[in-house]
Amino acid sequence: MRIVFFSKFLKELDVDGLVAAGERVGLEGWDLCVRPGYAVNPENVMSALPPAAKRMKEAGQPVAFVTGNFDVLWPDGPGSELLLQGMDAADVRLLKLGYYMVDPTGQDYWREVDRFRKGLEGWEKLGRKYNVKITYHTHSGHGYLGINCAALMHILSGFDPRYIGAYIDPGHMLIDGEPFPFGLAMAKQYLSIVALKDFRPHFQPGAEEGGIHWECVLAGQGGVPWGTVFKELVRSGFDGPCSVHAEFEIPKHAPHLFLEMAKADVAYFKMKRDAALAEK
Repeated sequence: MRIVFFSKFLKELDVDGLVAAGERVGLEGWDLCVRPGYAVNPENVMSALPPAAKRMKEAGQPVAFVTGNFDVLWPDGPGSELLLQGMDAADVRLLKLGYYMVDPTGQDYWREVDRFRKGLEGWEKLGRKYNVKITYHTHSGHGYLGINCAALMHILSGFDPRYIGAYIDPGHMLIDGEPFPFGLAMAKQYLSIVALKDFRPHFQPGAEEGGIHWECVLAGQGGVPWGTVFKELVRSGFDGPCSVHAEFEIPKHAPHLFLEMAKADVAYFKMKRDAALAEK
């Protein structure tokens, strides 16, 4: 169960810069953001991803999976198959898709589920062709298909778990009111990746979402029961990557604090994981 790091907020770094940051933070690997403007991007993925993955693996920070751009959603979309080709060449076997958005007040929910599942049929074929598992992430909030594990299983149920997987997020499950053991029980056949970030509610009378604003905070300062999360993951036999998202707000006058805060998050999650493994 490697503790890896989402490179979303390190867009300015090249591969050597990422490796240096990983050493500073104490990473065990990477959730590599392959998006326009990054060191590895959709245009250069065939030439850049294999050497990047090799460099990171040699540094003890292997690329555990790739997070695609937001428009990586359909198997016949521009660059979808090329991305999987690059991943296969780099021996990176997990991909996170973008998000499918639905208006529950103006669209037929089950019709949209069926539409997205047809897309997953194509992804399953590509996954089999390139030996890559395609995962979908639970994300709370209005408009996201698969807002929690229960809704995620509307999408994934029946697909081959060797090529279609669940990327579950205890933080978003907290926001959506889904107890982690229940969500895990529903999704564990497909469980491939776990997201790591903590949230704390702030009450704002008159604001949307019932007056509650959820702030991403340092691990252990929010409402996610991380002891339970890691205990249940160990009990279930999960041994995949856990991606630290580090989406907390950094003071504009002190951007250098980001890696220090990320280091604290990584250390906290390692501690919780190791404690759960020790109890096994």
